[in-house]
This record gives sequence, C-alpha cells and structure tokens, in this order.
Amino acid sequence: MGYRVVDTDSVEPAADRPCECRKLSDPGGLDAVAINRFRAEPGERLPLTYHYHETQQEAFYVLSGTLSVETPERTYDVSEDDLFVVDPESPQRAYNSADADEPVTVLAVGAPPAADDAVAYDPNDE
Repeated sequence: MGYRVVDTDSVEPAADRPCECRKLSDPGGLDAVAINRFRAEPGERLPLTYHYHETQQEAFYVLSGTLSVETPERTYDVSEDDLFVVDPESPQRAYNSADADEPVTVLAVGAPPAADDAVAYDPNDE
C-alpha cells in the first residue's frame, strides 16, 4: 500500500510559466496522470500558448474565481466549482480575463501524462 500527503504550497512554482504553476505529479509520485495547480492574476494565461494535445484529455476544476477558456468556436467562462473538460485535438487557451476582479485558482488534470504532445495552434490558420 502507498499513501502520500503533498503540501502543495511547498512545491516550487515552475519558472517557465506565464502564471503560478505548481506541478504536483512528481511530488505526489503519480505516473499515470498529470496534476497542476495554477493561480493566475487578472490578464495572465495558464498555458504557454494556444494549443491542443494529441492524446491527452484535460480537465480544469476552478477552485476560486472565473476561468476563461478560448476555443475556435467561442470563449467559455468557467465559474468556481465548475469543471471544464478538453478532449484530445481540441484547441484551447485558458486565462484569467484582464478585467477580472480577482485571481483564478485552477486544478488541472491531464491523462495520460504527455509532456511532449502539446501542439501550438494558430486560429488564423483556419
């Protein structure tokens, strides 16, 4: 049997992200799922770029605030306690709106973990 408690505040934020991103999979000893906690101030985005994943499903659970998710069809406003799910090959760009009154905190779960399957997406190429 194996159990772990991870103090998420003790996990150093990733240096290469446009907002605070605490990558929790490794500290949790997880190898079948990727889990990240994001905290974005107004105007900050979560991912590095507008993108899609070739094989990974993603789920964004909003812990506080409102998450905006731009897709080719529309922009979704995802409220606190709501879950936004993205299927593979579905482009998206998640962010906290510049006119938001507060930060947004999101728990992002992706499976299978896929560090190298993100593909940049340019909506102008459509």
